[in-house]
Amino acid sequence: MPHLTGYEIKFLNQCLRLGKLSGNGDFTKKCEQFFEKKIGALKCLLTTSCTDALEMCAILADIKPDDEVIVPSYTFVSSALAFVRQGATIIYADSMKNSPDIDVDKIEPIITPKTKAIVVVHYGGIACDMDKIMALADKYHLIVIEDAAQSIDSFYKGRPLGSIGHLAAFSFHETKNIQCGEGGLLAINDKRFIKRSEIIWEKGTNRAEFFRGEINKYGWVDTGSSFLPTEYVAAFLWGQLQCFDQIQSRRKDIWNRYYDGLKDIRNIEVAQIPDYATNNAHLFYLICASLDKRTQLISFLKEKGITANFHYLSLHKSDYMKFKEIKEETRELPMADKYTSCLVRLPLYYDLNNEKIDYIISQVKAFYSEHK
Repeated sequence: MPHLTGYEIKFLNQCLRLGKLSGNGDFTKKCEQFFEKKIGALKCLLTTSCTDALEMCAILADIKPDDEVIVPSYTFVSSALAFVRQGATIIYADSMKNSPDIDVDKIEPIITPKTKAIVVVHYGGIACDMDKIMALADKYHLIVIEDAAQSIDSFYKGRPLGSIGHLAAFSFHETKNIQCGEGGLLAINDKRFIKRSEIIWEKGTNRAEFFRGEINKYGWVDTGSSFLPTEYVAAFLWGQLQCFDQIQSRRKDIWNRYYDGLKDIRNIEVAQIPDYATNNAHLFYLICASLDKRTQLISFLKEKGITANFHYLSLHKSDYMKFKEIKEETRELPMADKYTSCLVRLPLYYDLNNEKIDYIISQVKAFYSEHK
């Protein structure tokens, strides 16, 4: 359930009064500057979605047919699709035993001379082990792309997620902590990608340079698309950002209340935060013992008026991949399949009050009391 701060309508009205509705206006620039400071990126560009930001990453990484890109299997389709559209072969990696994040120890064995990039997904805003991943990237001269869709305001060893890989993509979909219905952000941490990113963002033209007065005319110079959002989307997002800390504080309170209430229940696992990571309270999940037990839990909670959901389906077993060649060493990814079958998400949104949280906790406990 998306939260509205009350500032959105103020800035939407201001946007309409100014009469600048197409993209890359004042509100776009305000949002980009906010995130450049917040993330510490060299350059940020608002996009119409995280998927578009990932597609920009694929173009910037110069992904070509027959290149291989390593992607975790337990993730949303966009993590792979952006690179498939450039002709890449996706090499799927398994998740960790104690986290849906990519298992870093499983990456090096699947690197080949064709490998061009590694996509890391910080599931639930919980950081992957980025030191190990960046070391592999340096060793094999690979580009690291952080799919930080769920990771705004999360950190790895004190560094903001999205600031460590060469490129990163964020989401402002209505399901995210900070949202504008549909929206995304490209964060650039390697200066070699800055100039071209603006061109790709502006339909393959050097229009951004023209409007800064750096050239006297602009034209078509590269590939690209219309990746930038309309200005009133940026105005809405700017309204959300006025309450950034407030939103994050409340979400963390909700997450901690869940954790304290459920951490000692036998036969389920709760989300764990590694020592190197922080928690941005994007979601709260449980790991059930089996698919059957998860199905029973979801059904039980539904009868009590509580909507709990599972999450991703392993991409390596998707209908789309049935028609694609999968390397033998990546056909069986047991941990990705475990999370596909056993992970369940509990409601977590800003306006969820403590009474409802305690009710949900009590019903989860009741289920496990009845199903010892």
